Amino acid sequence: IHQPIPTLKAREPVIALALGGGGAKGFAHIGVIKVLEAHGIKPQIVTGTSAGSFVGSIYASGKTASQMETLAYQLKESDIRDLTLSRQGFIVGQKLQDYINTNVANKPIEQFPIRFSAVATQLNNGKKTEFIRGNAGQAVRASCSIPNVFIPTVINKIQYVDGGLVSPIPVKTAKNMGADLIIAVDISARPDTNQKSTSSLWGLLDQTINIMGQQSIQEELKYANIVITPKVNQLGVMDLSSARSAINAGEKATQQQITAIENAIQQFKKSPAAFNPAPQAKF
Repeated sequence: IHQPIPTLKAREPVIALALGGGGAKGFAHIGVIKVLEAHGIKPQIVTGTSAGSFVGSIYASGKTASQMETLAYQLKESDIRDLTLSRQGFIVGQKLQDYINTNVANKPIEQFPIRFSAVATQLNNGKKTEFIRGNAGQAVRASCSIPNVFIPTVINKIQYVDGGLVSPIPVKTAKNMGADLIIAVDISARPDTNQKSTSSLWGLLDQTINIMGQQSIQEELKYANIVITPKVNQLGVMDLSSARSAINAGEKATQQQITAIENAIQQFKKSPAAFNPAPQAKF
C-alpha cells in the first residue's frame, strides 16, 4: 500500500528592512514603510544606520506609518538639537536620545514587537557594533553620532560614532539576523552641488554623511534582494520642513518596486528554502 506523501507547506520568508543613513532625507523611510504597510508586507526584522536607525526604531517599536508621518510633520530641529562647545562636536545628542525613548514608550530594544538593530561604529577601533538590546534612544543616538558634529556617545565606557562609517545601509546585519529576503533603502544620494548652503544643521550632516559612505554602499547592497532608491537628491540640503517631499519620494520609489517585492516573496515560496526552517540568526 502506497503511503500518501505528506504535503509540505511552504513558509513565508523572513523579511528584513535595512534602512540607510542620509540625514533628514531619512523621512523618505516613512514613505517606504507606508507603502509596504498598505500592501500587507510586514518585515520581521528592521536594521538601521544613522537616520535609518532613527526612523527604524520608532517603526520597530510598534508605531504605524501614519503615526510616524504625524511625528515627522511635528518634529522641530530644536526637539533634537542640544548645542554645546566641545572639541569633539557641537551637538550633545541627549535630546535625540530622549526623543526616541519617548516615542518608543521607553521600551528597551529587546521588547520591540519587530526585531531591531541600530548600527554604530566604535571610535577607538572602527569596528561595527550592532545594538539589538538595551536603551533604544541611546543606541540610536550612537548610530547617529556623526563625527565632528555630535559628541561621541559613551556606552559602558566605549565611545561610539555614526554607523555610516562602517555600514551605511545595514544589509549584512539584516542577513546575519536571519533574513530570507532583504529590502534595502538607499537614501545616500548626493545633494545637488548647486545647493552648497550648510547653514542648517541638516546641511552639514548631509555633506559629512555623503563623504563617509559611498564606497561601502555597493558592498552592502550586493546582499539585498530589492533596493529602493527614493529620489531625494533634489532635496539637497534638507531642513525638516521638506519632510513631506521626502516621504512622497519614499512612497513613489516603493510603489515602483511593489511588484518586484511581491514576486520575490512568491519566488521564495517556490524555492527549497521555503520548506526548510528559517535561517538561524547569528545574534
